[in-house]
Amino acid sequence: MTTPFPFTAVVGQDDLRLALLLNAVSPAVGGVLVRGEKGTAKSTAVRALSALLPEVAVVPGCRFSCDPAAVDPGCPDGPHEGGGRAARPARMVELPVGASEDRLVGALDIERALAEGVKAFEPGLLADAHRGILYVDEVNLLHDHLVDLLLDAAAMGASYVEREGVSVRHAARFLLVGTMNPEEGELRPQLLDRFGLTVEVAASREPDQRVEVVRRRLAYDDDPAGFAARWAGEEAAVRARIVAARELLPSVRLGDGALRQIAATCAAFEVDGMRADIVMARTATALAAWAGRTDVLAEDVRQAALLALPHRRRRNPFDAPGLDEDKLDETLEEFGGDDDPDTDPDGPDGGGGQPPAEGPEGGGDTGAPAEAGESGESQSAGAGSGERSPVGAAEPFRTKVLSVPGIGEGAAGRRSRARTEHGRTTGARRPGGALTKLHLAATVQAAAPHQRARGRSGPGLVIRRDDLRQAVREGHESNLVLFVVDASGSMAARQRMSAVKGAVVSLLLDAYQRRDKVGLVTFRGSAAEVALPPTSSVDAAAARLESLPTGGRTPLAAGLLKAHDVLRVERLRDPARRALVVVVTDGRATGGPEPVALASRAARLFAADGVASVVVDCESGPVRLGLAGRLAGELGGSAVTLDELRADSIAGLVRDVQRRAA
Repeated sequence: MTTPFPFTAVVGQDDLRLALLLNAVSPAVGGVLVRGEKGTAKSTAVRALSALLPEVAVVPGCRFSCDPAAVDPGCPDGPHEGGGRAARPARMVELPVGASEDRLVGALDIERALAEGVKAFEPGLLADAHRGILYVDEVNLLHDHLVDLLLDAAAMGASYVEREGVSVRHAARFLLVGTMNPEEGELRPQLLDRFGLTVEVAASREPDQRVEVVRRRLAYDDDPAGFAARWAGEEAAVRARIVAARELLPSVRLGDGALRQIAATCAAFEVDGMRADIVMARTATALAAWAGRTDVLAEDVRQAALLALPHRRRRNPFDAPGLDEDKLDETLEEFGGDDDPDTDPDGPDGGGGQPPAEGPEGGGDTGAPAEAGESGESQSAGAGSGERSPVGAAEPFRTKVLSVPGIGEGAAGRRSRARTEHGRTTGARRPGGALTKLHLAATVQAAAPHQRARGRSGPGLVIRRDDLRQAVREGHESNLVLFVVDASGSMAARQRMSAVKGAVVSLLLDAYQRRDKVGLVTFRGSAAEVALPPTSSVDAAAARLESLPTGGRTPLAAGLLKAHDVLRVERLRDPARRALVVVVTDGRATGGPEPVALASRAARLFAADGVASVVVDCESGPVRLGLAGRLAGELGGSAVTLDELRADSIAGLVRDVQRRAA
């Protein structure tokens, strides 16, 4: 078994360590979401936490980790009368992003259930994680159907497996911990709200601290067991402190003054619902217990707000997470409780519940990660005469769905029709592998003609494996939405470019809600470039768009060819994901020999490949040449003006796209 990196040897990252420790003290806090750039010890810290958790008392032989002091009466392995008592280490179960539904919730043997009436059940990861940690690395990339199952289990504290009326239920209460890189996309709001706390992490910019990180990592890689032994004392001290805090937790008093501060803070930051208030109350109580106090102070409320509210106050995916700390301090001061005890604010262990500064570099790294695009990547292709500085996007508006015609088989999403594991049942087929969704009527029809030959004598059907039929279901998939944006001089009027960017941002918001991947190709001057390769991060696409300068000639053919090349590469990486190309241009083509003819030939490549496309016509003025409409015809798609892109006006466009592809 691999020796984990010691939790107390993690350099810096005070907020991350504190959030994890608070959940170890009080699992009711609701878990932790760790956001940050790659290589910042997110996974290392989470995996190290399980070694600090106290042992779990279980019923011997129970696959569902029943507590001998409070046995689950509905446990599939029960009843556990006089089952004895055993202890084992707390588990940390890792949920892979590509896991199947059966792997997560468990699998029911449908053949035995129908033929013998036996609930033969193989537990899944939710059963393994009961009374432990369920860890999801890259949680923002988790498929929607798995997210739905996690939400159900987190809300009910139990997991249900149902197959055509045959069901199994078992307890599933776990500490949910997720890590993610925001550049790869955001979480669904429902799952985001299920995490009690959130932490932003970034690599330290202090040379001394970075040196210490490297020194410890190299020492661990050379001798994991020896390195862990050198930190055994610190690990034991933190483990003992967790146990002491758990014992103290029921005695901690949350006074009316602290409750008023919590309620006022949540109201001031306009968070939705009441979960934030409850999480803040539990977090502040855990902070007091961790600091060895029996009273909650204003410092605990402040720290709880910094951990529990940032991910709950976002109004759209392009809002940066975080809190205005000046506003937070003003609110706490205004609603300061009168019943706070006259206690040293620092408490016996350094108030605010900060974790102990283990090691020579215990200081935390407080720098927040830069937002996507903050590094100022300005597009340089074709830079030259007439280049203008970037302009801001106009106010975004709501759009309706632009869908890809036909039925696909891509990743689950909310845009285009597709054959999926979830959705409405449209037919039945023989299973190609393991049966996942039984079509009961088709199974009965297949078995019925053979009952006499099989010697049926009782009321039940005699079922053979060849009789089983898999349900064919239709749902929706996500797509690759590739934006091809004209940034040439003909688009450079500030008001016009602002409207164009506003339209693209609106479509990006729609892509975020429908779980699409997005990409951005721009063209101006004499060339085109991939401003953003296909990614799940619409935040990054919006940031690149915001910094896009304009000017120069209009190499339309270069832009289309670059987009065609991006699609070719992406088809090799993800052949099941279908694409929708959105060309934003006035249709002009200038620069080089025969620019119009070259653009026409490039456009016909998309039509030949059957790629769904839409041209957003940006031409303005009293005299219109209709070039964008002509381009749309050569692409095999449709054209829509900026005005028609709004609200219900786009419904006709979708029907037109589907009609042309039929």
